Amino acid sequence: MADPRPRVEYLAGFCCPLGGVAAGKPRVLCHGAEIFLSTGREMVYVYDREGRLLIAVYKFPGQVWHLELLALRKVLYVLCARSGIYCLSLDKTTRSVSRDEEDGGDDQDREDGQVGEPPVPVIPVDPDSCVLPDASLHAFTVLDDTLVTLALGPTQWKMQLFERPPPGEDPRPGGQIGEVELSTCTPPAGSQGESAAPRFLPVLCCASPPGSRTPLGHSWSSEGVMLEGALFGLLFGADAALLESPVVLCGLPDGQLCCVIIKTLVSSMSAPGDPKALVKILHHLEEPVVFIGALRTEPLAEDVEDVHCDCLVALGHHGRTLAIKASWDEAGHLVPELREYSVPGPVLCAACDRSSHVYHSTSAGLRVVDLAQEGSPLDPTERDGAPGSLPPLLYPDNLGVCSLVTLCVSSSAPEGGAELLALSAKGRLMICHLDPHDEAPQSSRVTSAKAGKKIKQLLSGIGTVSERVSSLKKAVDQRDKALTCLNEVMNVSCALLSSREGPRPISCTISTAWSCLQLQDVLVATCLLENSSSFSLDRGWALCIQVLRSSRALDLDSAGSAVTYTIPVDQLGPGGRREVTLPLGPGEDGALDLPVTVSCALFYSLREVVGRALTPRDPFKDPPSAECTPVVLPEQDGVCLPLSEHTVDMLQGLRFPSLGVPHMQALGPARDPIHTFLGTCRVPGSQPAGPDSLRAKYLPPSVATIKVSAELLRAALGDSHAGMSLGCATLHWLLAENAAADIVKAQALSSVQGVAPDGTDVHLIIREATVTDLCPAGPIQAMEIQVESSSLANMCRAHHAIVGRLQRLVVEQAARGSSPPDLRLQYLHQMQANHETLLREVQTLRDRLCTEDEASSCATAQRLLQVYRRLRSPSLLLL
Repeated sequence: MADPRPRVEYLAGFCCPLGGVAAGKPRVLCHGAEIFLSTGREMVYVYDREGRLLIAVYKFPGQVWHLELLALRKVLYVLCARSGIYCLSLDKTTRSVSRDEEDGGDDQDREDGQVGEPPVPVIPVDPDSCVLPDASLHAFTVLDDTLVTLALGPTQWKMQLFERPPPGEDPRPGGQIGEVELSTCTPPAGSQGESAAPRFLPVLCCASPPGSRTPLGHSWSSEGVMLEGALFGLLFGADAALLESPVVLCGLPDGQLCCVIIKTLVSSMSAPGDPKALVKILHHLEEPVVFIGALRTEPLAEDVEDVHCDCLVALGHHGRTLAIKASWDEAGHLVPELREYSVPGPVLCAACDRSSHVYHSTSAGLRVVDLAQEGSPLDPTERDGAPGSLPPLLYPDNLGVCSLVTLCVSSSAPEGGAELLALSAKGRLMICHLDPHDEAPQSSRVTSAKAGKKIKQLLSGIGTVSERVSSLKKAVDQRDKALTCLNEVMNVSCALLSSREGPRPISCTISTAWSCLQLQDVLVATCLLENSSSFSLDRGWALCIQVLRSSRALDLDSAGSAVTYTIPVDQLGPGGRREVTLPLGPGEDGALDLPVTVSCALFYSLREVVGRALTPRDPFKDPPSAECTPVVLPEQDGVCLPLSEHTVDMLQGLRFPSLGVPHMQALGPARDPIHTFLGTCRVPGSQPAGPDSLRAKYLPPSVATIKVSAELLRAALGDSHAGMSLGCATLHWLLAENAAADIVKAQALSSVQGVAPDGTDVHLIIREATVTDLCPAGPIQAMEIQVESSSLANMCRAHHAIVGRLQRLVVEQAARGSSPPDLRLQYLHQMQANHETLLREVQTLRDRLCTEDEASSCATAQRLLQVYRRLRSPSLLLL
């Protein structure tokens, strides 16, 4: 077919996703005047070619992956993604629309490439129509009395055979009559519990010997072919030829081309043998198989009517082509001739006609190759090889029609020509007429009709090229924008990661303060995000704030609950600031569990900004589906850059109403209205009878003390305690992150009484002390920090906050090279021994409480409290 000139006739336009229809899943079938079409989405359309109107639209619960039509039974089988196989009985009385309405819709399609709502009512498919529910099915084909399916398992592909009922009965298949596992596979990566949509689907094709019956509904299509006896026997063996058994050819996404003999597989259920012997590997293309078909390369004799194919063809996604034909060797023996070719790719779809032509669509257009052509197009008389052999090279001809994602050869083509039904990436259904008589030289006189026809052809070619240029321009713009965003992300990441020491170009400062919200005091955290860099934080950036609350148990190191807040950062340029305020508590129950850790980080979402650009937007060149985007992205879908971390402890949560600090006149937590009413009804002068009052009246406050070397404190505080006593300076240092710090410094206080978030008192006392018998040089001057509270939990929280500050202070001084004075080791050993004795006594007393009665347990509990009090006030000294 040298220099072919196709005539393109547009029929209708259909809805397609943004970016165009992706190749691999759309299907188009033709039977008589009816065209059955799927664009790879949930809809299946039935179009009347003669009337130029849409007669039915069926809606399925998921994406449609494959269609097969049994014409004689008027039944359509549909494979729905993650659902199974549906069976539809096509009714002639389907409602249609007028020709005028269809013409109007077609005009609109010619303008924008797609139509909106279908002009006929959409028919939802009844769930009862699902004859074989199976979420793992990826392909199927239908024989006369057998349904062949291919399912994806965890590690292998599995082919199953089901018995089909005769006409007039329930269309649901009967029992399983055969099963075999094919080669190993690697399932597509996805989120746990949900499989990702496959990029390539397997291809099934049924090959029958000349003596068998033609499968119902498969007159001449890629789903069913009839091979010559010689080729059938060479490919599948003598057993398949003697049994006259159909053979299922399977092309897998990994490039493997294998076959299974149907009757042998059925008989293996009753007489099991080696499963590997049931599957024969014919070839490996080393790229996804997208098409399997057969054609006729040798001319038929005049008295032969049945057309049997003498050549098997398989195409890979990147253009590798395999052709197998029966030929004669030099010794006169019949041998299979196998040739590999390379055609332009990537191949989006393909089809074979009744002659020796293979059509395949690429990003550059629709191409055709002739497997009967043995010489070069420049010299057709040149021969290379024995008669009947395959050509050594293929010479693809470009038909000039771009953006086709599925093809189907129509049976109503004229003699010697071909007629292709096709669907473009823009959702346009068209017919490509290939008539060799159009190539004959005509009169040199150009008539107006011929000129109009030529202009129409040129405009059609311009339209297809314009569609491709527009799609490529959108893809380039999206990728340019994505690269710009990624470049900015890299700059920000490098700036933050390279400035771990010293001031950071982007910082987040966290501070806490008490505020009154809805007549209740609430401790709030303020996060101030400052951009001191030269970069701008645009769309895609977010400030993530994690609030980690401690457990309510006294074990403050136990794990607690975490809440993460995500605040989008929109257009934060250089020098910009963004402030976020979050309530920390108390909650509805009036409790605030301290300490609370507040962590801030910058997060950039790759899914939102870069996700679409990672998927090629050219629907004509290697177009994966939109569902493949999560597979390309990393697991966390973004870049996380930590900024700061701040721990809010009891010393920051204390309020001091007695000092008159603004916002310190505590309202306290929300109280029960009944308790408030009973408190107002109490007789003046009487004592309250609540548990807090009883605890304060009958139990002494919980006390903990810590002794710190005065020399260590002076060295750490430096000039900050000038003009004030060391006790006042120490208290001011402990409350440096509290609003009362300046009042403590101004009033030169060395003790202060505060209020915890739950309303109980916490007393901080700083006094001078002298430690003897520890240093041979003499007594050591120290400062004693004492914490008192009627609440044991609040006392422990305040004690934990003080110990944390002192630990950081000791580490900082040790880094500066300061060393402690000489100590008496015997005295230290004695203090350690006393401490261990107290710990053993605590364990003994706790064990005794579990076995004693109520009368004896009171004395034991009193002794246990005394031991705990001694442990909280050790004689150790921080140096």
